[in-house]
Amino acid sequence: MVKTIDWVDGKVFIIDQTKLPLSEEVLWLKNYIEVADSISSMKIRGAPAIGVAAAFGVALGARNSKVESTEQLVEELEKVCEVLSQTRPTAVNLSWALDRMKKVFSEKDLSPEELKNALEKEALKIFKEDIEANKKMGEYGASLIEDGDNILTHCNAGALATAGYGTALGVIRAAVAQGKKVHVYVDETRPLLQGARLTAWELKTDKIPFTLITDNMAGYFMSLGKIDKVMVGADRIAANGDVANKIGTYSLAVLADKHKIPFYIAAPLSTIDLNISSGKEIPIEERSPKEVTVIQGKQIASDDMNVANPAFDVTPSEYISAIITEQGVVRAPFGRSLTQLKKGT
Repeated sequence: MVKTIDWVDGKVFIIDQTKLPLSEEVLWLKNYIEVADSISSMKIRGAPAIGVAAAFGVALGARNSKVESTEQLVEELEKVCEVLSQTRPTAVNLSWALDRMKKVFSEKDLSPEELKNALEKEALKIFKEDIEANKKMGEYGASLIEDGDNILTHCNAGALATAGYGTALGVIRAAVAQGKKVHVYVDETRPLLQGARLTAWELKTDKIPFTLITDNMAGYFMSLGKIDKVMVGADRIAANGDVANKIGTYSLAVLADKHKIPFYIAAPLSTIDLNISSGKEIPIEERSPKEVTVIQGKQIASDDMNVANPAFDVTPSEYISAIITEQGVVRAPFGRSLTQLKKGT
């Protein structure tokens, strides 16, 4: 299994996902600024993974601090959290992880050294919990997959998007581990081609059969009866079950509904945001026009034009068949079931 991110001897190890699949390069991040830059530039990406990266960033900020008092350290850490929080606005896992780290330095009366150790321990706990959650999610979600299924994915919701194993791709991995034969249709996922570059690379590494298609082929293959299920991840889930995910997810959900194909979301509880009532309140990140006009360093359109580049769209809950979490599979009405699951009732 690919290792996306790790904490090793006071440094953060990541795979540079902007270089995959042509080059497998690793980066050793030595401070929180480097972590923030890696998140913003999508060297590390995927909602759970950037949550883990942010937690490690806070731990690095504490470890590198030279102040002598706890009060001064806390002041520095608040600035560290502010920098990290500004990197990407849509995925709620980022703020969720930062809130957990803030709780450590805001509620405990510790010496600077004790606080540094406590923050490192909490970051590692978040890291390990994510892997465990993904594996449990896989076990629950695998029950929805039948032997012989053809499954369409979007973007990358695999090990590369998490601390390990994956969300939507983790469900597929779990089904394969149970002996089920599946075939995955991987759409390329413009503009940054996370499907073509990352998901296909993971599936090839795991020897899971797949076919790469362009984004605008999905409806065609659905019309031919080639797609049995759609399985995607999520960057934020509203209290009513609306889901923000990589741009293009909404289109697939509408197509799946038209063709009566089950549409599944796989995401950890940390992705559920009960503070927002619907997807209309989810902030949508607008990224650089260069991501549209340039592919892997090659200019494909001129710069002197207006370009829109929203990184995510929102899929209304009415198009979602079920949401798979580490605590089980939930179905509509999502408002009640997600609240109960999130609060543990």
